[in-house]
Amino acid sequence: MHPSVHARTNPDKPAIIMAASGETISYGELDRRSNQVAQMLRARGIGIGDTVALCMENHPWFFCLTWGFQRAGVHYVGISSRLTAPEIAYILEDSGAKLLFSSVYLSETLDEVASLAPQVPQLRFGVDAEAALAAMPATPIADERAGVDMLYSSGTTGRPKGVKIPLPEDPAIDATNVLVQLAMMAYGINQDAVYLSPAPLYHAAPLRWSMTVHKIGGTVVVMERFDPEAALAAIQHYKITDSQFVPTHFVRMLKLPQEVRDKYDVSTLKCAIHAAAPCPVPVKQAMIEWWGPVLFEYYAGTEGN
Repeated sequence: MHPSVHARTNPDKPAIIMAASGETISYGELDRRSNQVAQMLRARGIGIGDTVALCMENHPWFFCLTWGFQRAGVHYVGISSRLTAPEIAYILEDSGAKLLFSSVYLSETLDEVASLAPQVPQLRFGVDAEAALAAMPATPIADERAGVDMLYSSGTTGRPKGVKIPLPEDPAIDATNVLVQLAMMAYGINQDAVYLSPAPLYHAAPLRWSMTVHKIGGTVVVMERFDPEAALAAIQHYKITDSQFVPTHFVRMLKLPQEVRDKYDVSTLKCAIHAAAPCPVPVKQAMIEWWGPVLFEYYAGTEGN
């Protein structure tokens, strides 16, 4: 129940596919990169129980970072790339982050963040992060221990608010959790899953569900950004079996002209999970009529860590 296990048993299997570009990262490569991330943390004096952050778009390295954080026993903060520089700087200070990973995509905002939070070093993909990580060993750190995410609100009602939960009681990086059990037992997600992640990865559900699929050994197809027709094209092209949506995604897909919707084969879908907000009955009925009885709704409070 961990990418490192799948890297040993099936190293060439795709773990991550970027939907638009087709860039693919195998389980073997995910394991190698996540080891380098963990090694980077230790090289910078970041130990078990410390906090690190990432603020970036849906990027090929996103899960390489989170899995590196997970195996290094740290609290990792996914910061919305849509926040302002003062909001990002506040989260860095409030969480106690000791390092921020980002990308050149957000350089203008993060230059301002650097001036507001100079105590937090930054590494940016497209600038210096790749070279810094390439210099790290690709072997596991000596003190691997399971870490956990720490997520913040959007900041729409005052300053962003975060909840810091303890590290998992079981220190094993390959320990199972409630969300893995839910995915496998309730929704039938297994190692053959091809899972579409259409939303920003810094949100709780996209981050946790995608990492759950990685624990199980499936393939996660990441949309760089959501577009309703592109989502249908990805379902057809990659033969998506499972996904997780919010009602807004359904509304936008239903607004497509009928001739556009009819162009795409969505018959491979076995499970389309949705949550985050109540789905209006007419919207859900229309989706069932279109996709068939593959929609599953859960209460967000049931989501495991």
